[in-house]
Order: sequence, then C-alpha cells, then structure tokens
Amino acid sequence: MRPDAFLINTARGEVVDEHALAQALWFGTIGGAGLDVFEREPSIPPELLGADNLVLLPHLGSATRETREAMGLRVMENLTAFFDGRPPPDRVA
Repeated sequence: MRPDAFLINTARGEVVDEHALAQALWFGTIGGAGLDVFEREPSIPPELLGADNLVLLPHLGSATRETREAMGLRVMENLTAFFDGRPPPDRVA
C-alpha cells in the first residue's frame, strides 16, 4: 500500500494481520486504518490501541435499520426456501 493509503476492514477480523498492521501504522508505512472487526474479538492487541492513525468501531458497521431489516428478510428467504424443499440462497457448506 502507498504511504498515504488507509486500510478499512468491515468484513472479517481474520482478513487483516493485526501485528503487521500495527507495524505499518507505527512506522508510517500506511497513512491509517479503520477497523470495525478484529481478529480475536472482543480482544484488541495493545499495539493497535495506541496508534493515533487508527479508528476503531465496536463491530457496528452493519448497525443501520435498513441493513438489519435486510438481514432479517434474508433469514426469512432462506428459511422459506429450505422448508419449500429448495436450496437456500445463502447456503453455507
């Protein structure tokens, strides 16, 4: 990443190597980061907590009314498909 780049992770904590991120933040390898998820939630590595160029959120990236309603509707779609004998749209195998 470029030195002025910002890393944003709202996906999964395991996507980011937090130790490497802490090093990049402290040594100015990247401009900053924003994290909504963490590798070992709810634990956050101490080396990340002191970084001035890091914004942390308590896993609230999806906490809008619209998103939560859509998530509930997806659950209903999956359950309906399952009980109708159809493959659920979001099947995890």
